[in-house]
Amino acid sequence: MPIKLPAALPAYDVLSNEGVMVLDEDTAARQDIRPLRIALLNLMPKKIQTENQFARLIGATPLQIELSLIRMSEHQTKNTAAAHMEEFYRPFSEVRDEKFDGLIITGAPIEHMPFEDVTYWDELKEVMDWTQTNVHMTFGVCWGGMAMINHFHSVRKHILDAKAFGCFRHMNLAPQSPYLRGFSDEFVIPVSRWTEMKQAEIDTAVGLTTLLGSDEAGACLVEDTAHRALYIFNHFEYDSGTLKEEYDRDISSGTPINVPMNYYPGDDPSQQPQNRWRSHAHLLYGNWISEMYLTTPYDMDQIGQTVTDLRK
Repeated sequence: MPIKLPAALPAYDVLSNEGVMVLDEDTAARQDIRPLRIALLNLMPKKIQTENQFARLIGATPLQIELSLIRMSEHQTKNTAAAHMEEFYRPFSEVRDEKFDGLIITGAPIEHMPFEDVTYWDELKEVMDWTQTNVHMTFGVCWGGMAMINHFHSVRKHILDAKAFGCFRHMNLAPQSPYLRGFSDEFVIPVSRWTEMKQAEIDTAVGLTTLLGSDEAGACLVEDTAHRALYIFNHFEYDSGTLKEEYDRDISSGTPINVPMNYYPGDDPSQQPQNRWRSHAHLLYGNWISEMYLTTPYDMDQIGQTVTDLRK
């Protein structure tokens, strides 16, 4: 089954041209099936690029997915057309009474700011608490994952001496985890952040299990069973050229930046970068959706009632 998207959303044509199965709303309505309802709380400035990246991953499963786009109620984006936001996004204030099988909270380019200084922090805390009653499984990505692990476990965010930037080798620390089904022992993941969550502090928090980690880049993927959540601090969703775009942007603006590690062939920015993480990206999000499908109630009114064991 494909992913259900509005036919006018840019991701519809992008994914169709890539061979991803997509359905418009009229066609999906004729299928006698309950789709998985997954929401994307998109905090990134380049909204359309981020929509494409996550829709590509969650649309690659055999299940029908209904994707809803959510924004913070008061925060206004400066990088995406107002007409796009008006047509495709709903503020959190309009969806707080709804229930979802899954929610993805993206990163945001505000790493250097203390969480409490973020203009929408109070509302985001409401969202994170809301996931415990209205969302079956939540996936916090990069800053979104850091925000969640801080909110639920008081794990602190630490500023790095230099930006972690490039493709870093990671290790599979929990091969038995259903979220890592099919994973290699080692693989690379794009990393682009100025902050980290220290493994020693994660280890002291009750109920957290680190599934993926790197000797160079630290903790990557953390499972929080009690809150039915995964936190990933790196970027499996990145396109092949996303790190290049970030590097070229910083070079153009005069921002000091190193060539992203292990990204270009021979670390030569004149070469075309190669994607070495795509298969594991699809594995991770496919496994997350598979666990969601196996454990979510058919009756959506029951979502949020399961507290600890997703398979009970």
